[in-house]
Amino acid sequence: MQDRRRILRGLAAGAALWSAGSGAWAQTAFRSSRITVTTRGRGPDVILIPGLASTAEVWRGLASQLEGRRRLHLVSVRGFGDLAAQGNADGSVMPGVANEVRRYMAEQRLERPAIIGHSMGGQVGIRIAADAGGRVGRVMAVDSSPFFAALISPAATVRDVEPIAQLAYQAIQFLGDEALKTRGRSMGLELGGAADAVFGSMGWQGGDRRVLAQSLYEVMTVDLRRRLPDIVAPVTVVYGWSSDQNSPRARADSLFRGAYARLRRPATFERIEGAEHMVMIDRPRRFLAAVERFLA
Repeated sequence: MQDRRRILRGLAAGAALWSAGSGAWAQTAFRSSRITVTTRGRGPDVILIPGLASTAEVWRGLASQLEGRRRLHLVSVRGFGDLAAQGNADGSVMPGVANEVRRYMAEQRLERPAIIGHSMGGQVGIRIAADAGGRVGRVMAVDSSPFFAALISPAATVRDVEPIAQLAYQAIQFLGDEALKTRGRSMGLELGGAADAVFGSMGWQGGDRRVLAQSLYEVMTVDLRRRLPDIVAPVTVVYGWSSDQNSPRARADSLFRGAYARLRRPATFERIEGAEHMVMIDRPRRFLAAVERFLA
């Protein structure tokens, strides 16, 4: 865990230098108080949406492999990393972010782009696909569930999670990140299972505490399973898995399949052994192979 935090801090610290100094990223003319978008490469369009407390920098390895064959649209959420909160400073975060990505798609006239979203970004991708109908080509959710609490306990409800989500919100606002991770283990036990998928490996890159707190609250309490039948695009779900029966990841197959059961067409499931929440960093080669199959 300490090694992962150091890696992610380094990614966050290097993001500005990489984007501004190398010329590899091109800032779009799109203006938004909720997101920024940079582009890279040429070819069919792929939108990349990072997870909670992450920026587009987490896609750096993947982007370097795809840029010669794809036009990448790398989204960052304002309030994560070094980006000022602006429009995300008050009220809900995810609905506004999803709306802005859809507006970006329309203004840039993207034709049926593929969307790849990690964690919270996967939930944003689900929202976009449910609202955009045939205007989205395909969706990949990376270690993301339409209702995260169901990955801890399949019988959990929003009512069960609400008081725990309130504690998590307060933990970020007032107690700090380490307190959240420590308290997260006991929160997970209250739901009847391990909480690592939500609390243990989030990979904080920092950001505005109010935006982080509100976003985590939404990730925990929003249940998008009812929106799954609205998605017409094919969906691929990628997640970390372990053959060790003592690991919570050993149950990932059944948990993710259950989470996406309401899709109108069955999802494609790609498990990556040895990966945890940050799949693209934990097992980059295997993740790239899964993305290649997804885009083929």
